[in-house]
Amino acid sequence: MNSKPDNNFNSVYFIFFLIKWHKILLLVFFISLIASIFFSMPYFITPKYKSTVILFPVSTNSISKALLSEDFGAKKDILEFGDEEQSEQMLQILKSNEIRTKIIEKYNLDKHYNIPENAKHRMTRLYKEYDNNITFRRTEYMAVEINVMDKNPQLAADIANDIADQLDTLKNKIQKERSVKGLEIVENEYYQLKQQIAKLEDSIQVLRKMGILDYESQAEVLSEQYAIALSKNNIKVADIIQEKLDILANYGTAYISLRNTLEILNKQLISVKNKYNEAKIDAEKFLPQKFVVSKAFKAEKKSYPVRWLIVLVSVLSSLFLTILFIILYEKLMSYKKNIIHSSENNINI
Repeated sequence: MNSKPDNNFNSVYFIFFLIKWHKILLLVFFISLIASIFFSMPYFITPKYKSTVILFPVSTNSISKALLSEDFGAKKDILEFGDEEQSEQMLQILKSNEIRTKIIEKYNLDKHYNIPENAKHRMTRLYKEYDNNITFRRTEYMAVEINVMDKNPQLAADIANDIADQLDTLKNKIQKERSVKGLEIVENEYYQLKQQIAKLEDSIQVLRKMGILDYESQAEVLSEQYAIALSKNNIKVADIIQEKLDILANYGTAYISLRNTLEILNKQLISVKNKYNEAKIDAEKFLPQKFVVSKAFKAEKKSYPVRWLIVLVSVLSSLFLTILFIILYEKLMSYKKNIIHSSENNINI
């Protein structure tokens, strides 16, 4: 048994449906069109302008490793763009509370967003407004976009560029805190080594005043001279040489130990001094932490709201709801008609 045509919502039925209800549908169309155009005017929806900064992260953080390191494996090109990891790090810094607080305070965004000082949940509302108007995202090319929407186009551009500048300030501050601590550690080690070397040099100087200048060569020469003196039966010269040999015997081991230790410490000092110089550069000098591909500028056209989209969605939504209500109305009328018809049949029987 075939179902009734009015129960089948097919294309033919839909065409007849539109013809049947065309007056109401046209009325809804024009009302929704006029209403959406009217209520999307600037008086009801504040237009906003969009400014964008596009950044690429750098691949290196340490100036010394990038420019001064002798280790080829550790050396990186300071002109190389960063990868996904550096982009994620940049996003986290841009979203930090410190940057947000500085931007809010500098541009008085609480007043700009019309949030009263005594408002309930004031900071929550302020942060929500900030997050709605200022967004960050990573592009498919590993760049980072800073997008700022605001009713003032110049302010939007200024905030976007300022956030990009704050990135350098905050990242350098974070790195400086660590590099200064590192500098203190290396500096202490450097000066401790210098003190140790100075003490060793003082000790060696005492031994040199005693006549120990080069233990190995002196011991060899004095031994030969002593043998020659004995062979010539020159006892006086032999006694003098013997005294020098006794000094070498008593203090030669100490001299060798001091000399070898001093040699090792001097090599360490060269290495530590290089680290000290690198740490000092990292603590005192800075490089930009980003490549600015595109700076923000004052937008000439608003980006929000998109009026044609609002009008289109409003009209389609109104028509859809109207059609849905009409269908329900027809179903209800049909159901009531069937009930009345059944009641009449029962009465006739």
